[in-house]
Amino acid sequence: MKKQIAITGGGTGGHLSIARAIREELNRRGIKPIFLGSATGQDRMWFGEDEGFASRHFFEIESVVDKGAVGKLKSMAKIITAAREAGRIFKEEGVETIFSVGGYAAAPATLAAIWQRKVFYIHEQNAVMGRLNALFARRANAIFSAYMQDSPVKDYLVSEVFFRNARVRKEIKTIIFLGGSQGATAINEFAKSVARTLHERGIKIIHQSGNRDLEALRKFYDEEGIDADLFAFDKKLYRKIAEADFAICRAGAGTLWELAASQLPALYVPYPYAAGDHQYYNAKYLADKGLSFVVRQDALTPEHLEMVLDADIARMSEGLRGTIAPDGAARIVDYLGY
Repeated sequence: MKKQIAITGGGTGGHLSIARAIREELNRRGIKPIFLGSATGQDRMWFGEDEGFASRHFFEIESVVDKGAVGKLKSMAKIITAAREAGRIFKEEGVETIFSVGGYAAAPATLAAIWQRKVFYIHEQNAVMGRLNALFARRANAIFSAYMQDSPVKDYLVSEVFFRNARVRKEIKTIIFLGGSQGATAINEFAKSVARTLHERGIKIIHQSGNRDLEALRKFYDEEGIDADLFAFDKKLYRKIAEADFAICRAGAGTLWELAASQLPALYVPYPYAAGDHQYYNAKYLADKGLSFVVRQDALTPEHLEMVLDADIARMSEGLRGTIAPDGAARIVDYLGY
């Protein structure tokens, strides 16, 4: 009988989507892991009622980043208390392996894993390693990353639907602007600046705006007489991505690799305040291979549209084939020995 495995980490969707992919693969093999995360991030919203886990534990902890000395001490005290609780849970539930997806939510279980000398793995989503992962990287049995040359499995964990809908784009008939579920003002403003040109060239616009700018953008497109496919958020965004021939978007790891799996070339506009400037380096990884464009937000101008429209989209789209494989979660779980 396999020893129990715990998945830890979270705080944001990027971390939690990896946790879910590993949980789903373990479930396919008849294994229900446990989950340890934070009560203050998105963790409970994602997994609070997820029956795919044998048990779920959410600690009242906070990040130590961007706090004064007193705040850091208080946050560390909470993490250490939670780490002791995580250690108790490991003993009660027979946990021998811990798989961390990073984020401050992973701190208690990571500390407990090290204290108890458990088998411990890290998944790093971005090209620049997060603070917690960097702190404990030397203690990990292995680190999985799409960007690290020596990663045992390099494929980012992306839903199969993106691979299923992949196709080679040969010309740009439809452009999708992706600002994420919260929207991105810089992406939205750029869309407005090039919308008339796209319309005149007969290029369809799909635009995920986020809630904040939705009404203003709806008014803009109405006044311009442009029939854009505008929406704030769509749980089946993969359908919109499948329809598009080019994307203009941020460079979070999840978005970048979903587009790569779809063979959809993109102009990435990294969020300038991302920790360690990781979005820029995420996009640069593909841009250095000639498979995408990356432009800093403060340098983005309508003239960049011409660069996109003049590009060899077919070569870029074809080149994205094989940059990521669909069985990443299965190969990671194989490596874990489950």
